[in-house]
Amino acid sequence: MRSSSLTADAIVVGGGIHGCSAALHLALRGLDVIVIEKDYIARHASGLNAGGVRRLGRAFPEIPLADAALKRWCSIRELVDDDCGFESSSQIKVAETETELSTLRDRCAAVRSIGFNHEEIIDQKQLRSLLPAIAPHCIGGIFVNGDGHANPFKTAMAFKRKAISLGVRIYEHLPVTYVDRFGTNWRATTFNQDFEAPIIINCAGAWGGAIATQVGDNAPLEAQALMLMITARMPNFVKPVVGSQGRALSFKQFKNGTVLIGGGYQGRAEPEHNRTHLNFQGLGANAQAAAALFPIMQHSNIVRCWAGIEGVMPDAIPVIGAGREQGVYHAFGFSGHGFALAPIVGRIIADLISSGRTDLSIKDFNVQRFENYLFSPGI
Repeated sequence: MRSSSLTADAIVVGGGIHGCSAALHLALRGLDVIVIEKDYIARHASGLNAGGVRRLGRAFPEIPLADAALKRWCSIRELVDDDCGFESSSQIKVAETETELSTLRDRCAAVRSIGFNHEEIIDQKQLRSLLPAIAPHCIGGIFVNGDGHANPFKTAMAFKRKAISLGVRIYEHLPVTYVDRFGTNWRATTFNQDFEAPIIINCAGAWGGAIATQVGDNAPLEAQALMLMITARMPNFVKPVVGSQGRALSFKQFKNGTVLIGGGYQGRAEPEHNRTHLNFQGLGANAQAAAALFPIMQHSNIVRCWAGIEGVMPDAIPVIGAGREQGVYHAFGFSGHGFALAPIVGRIIADLISSGRTDLSIKDFNVQRFENYLFSPGI
């Protein structure tokens, strides 16, 4: 026999960094919040990503959010009582050809045209001064000062602890099997407990599409397994976080000398079984890309590879905002680049719930943009 429903002002489905951020910000405004997580906090994308905190290369609708989020990262301890391993340094996207550099110049001009000037073109001499170990054939790139990185798992745990300290109730290892209307409330059903609240917030990551369907919204999300690998310790040779205009590459070296290599190469995701499979050919290509830009990497030793399950939208930008039905809100589908946005997205969700508006434009992230979208995974 099932016990009576647990009630709150708001239920968050999904305990990743965005779920915990939304819960934390709502608790700061006095709401009673429950978070329901099917695994444990930061089990998937939130704890297994590269930890980049960047404005560089963002889709234009994301730039204002990334800019606002960076300001929050610079004072992250004030929000969650932890530095989250955040380091503000710089990020660089490298060009290897004149064609690539011309594309980056056009990008910088377009970013300036919408009122932002954080991206700066650098020539070969400037590039080598910032990246002494870069391959000789690289001719320039885009430089962004102030972008950096944080520790994903440490960050997620800090958001969790702070939320709990504010009274948020977090239930882990409890998959939500269904969400539906129950009178004036939304009801989240699990295998042994029902939860009810007038507000439901979908932060379910790679499982967010299914939750969206249950609350009346169409969200053609695809689950992907984005791969990363890390090396044994090496002599320190690079400080900025590095990407490439012509290659799939995200590259950073930690203070202990280990090097993290990623960049969008995918394994195979099985969200229905909660697991991923590595693509070793893709990992090899990723390692070769790193060695092409940094010849010192030819002598590196890979010690660990992994993949986290992430939800990717067809247009590669997230779903953020209110759903079609009253009391429904979404923050999912961050498409491999949502970690840095979490401190501001949580605030946006709290703004919408508490006042019906927010000071940052989220019109491009509305779930209703997919209202008539037909989706077949793998196409």
